[in-house]
Amino acid sequence: MNVYEAKTAGEQLGGNSYAGRGIIIGKTESGKAVTAYFIMGRSENSRNRLLEIDDKGQVFTKPFDESKVEDPSLIIYRAVAPVDNYLIVTNGDQTDTIADGLAAGKTAREALFTREFEPDAPNFTPRISGVITFEDDGFSYEISILKSADQEGNACSRFFFEYPAIGGIGHLIHTYEQDGNPLPTFCGEPRRIIIPEDIEAFADEIWNSLNEENKISLYVMYADFSKGTVDTKLINKNGQR
Repeated sequence: MNVYEAKTAGEQLGGNSYAGRGIIIGKTESGKAVTAYFIMGRSENSRNRLLEIDDKGQVFTKPFDESKVEDPSLIIYRAVAPVDNYLIVTNGDQTDTIADGLAAGKTAREALFTREFEPDAPNFTPRISGVITFEDDGFSYEISILKSADQEGNACSRFFFEYPAIGGIGHLIHTYEQDGNPLPTFCGEPRRIIIPEDIEAFADEIWNSLNEENKISLYVMYADFSKGTVDTKLINKNGQR
């Protein structure tokens, strides 16, 4: 097995009927910082969502139909937050935990040691997070997962992966390995993934690789340091593309 082999988003996600929520972070060959976040859902409550971007570049999950919201605690949150020279992307309200920790002079890792997996037995959905650190000469990134240490949810295992930004390469992590009851937690290291140069092509590739019945929303961002520009792509199944 070649541990340095990178696959496309289609190869990594295609055929997986339920990857859950997922984060991709990486770098294009030309040096753009890339982030993607996708949401899938099986229940009516989970599917009743969309992603919105505000004028500060923050991304939030929102109910599509307010009247159908059953439990907002684990499905409504700030998913993406630019904070000083960091960009945070997560699958829950630990976005705020990381942002508050960084503001207090802590590392993202230190902040996440105050959190654990979601209290949604029997799945115990992992909390996945990514943090990009921008510097004068480029950027690096960290991806983490907090997941149950056993089937009963008695303890939390925390895994942190730090990466240098390499042109054309990124990493993908998602909450579940595949569909199931209970849902099997993501295992191993984040998957090594090919990052295309074009945001439209990458967004289409990710969106088309997600299961048609279960996919809900996708956010993709390309930041070009040489031009000082940020391009975003937002796709919502509930609403306009």
